[in-house]
Amino acid sequence: MTKQEHITYWTETANKDWEAIQSMYKAKAYLHALFFAHLVLEKLCKAHWVKDNEGNFPPKIHNLLNIVAKTKLELPAEDKDFLAIMNQFQLEGRYPDYKLELYKKYKSVQTRKILGQVNIIRKCLLKNL
Repeated sequence: MTKQEHITYWTETANKDWEAIQSMYKAKAYLHALFFAHLVLEKLCKAHWVKDNEGNFPPKIHNLLNIVAKTKLELPAEDKDFLAIMNQFQLEGRYPDYKLELYKKYKSVQTRKILGQVNIIRKCLLKNL
């Protein structure tokens, strides 16, 4: 695959995941929606990694800040702070004991607010590809 095909792969799968988030939210699967929201941001950050690096295969890591640090993206401090918050949701699917803590904390209103911010950053990342 060409560099552009790799970037397209990451953006198209991120877009499909974004669509899935809407269904998860409607089904009140809030933590799953937040886990996928992290995944959307991760895939878009990896598309930027591919764009800004010689190789086509980004590192197999999930920390959004670490991925962004290896790109030419210049995000405002508040966006970086938000990405740090989003990192907690990539743990949800991997560590079930951690999940219980998050289930108590994130309900409809909190999730909707976070997804709104994810959408703003998502659009920004797509625009800058």
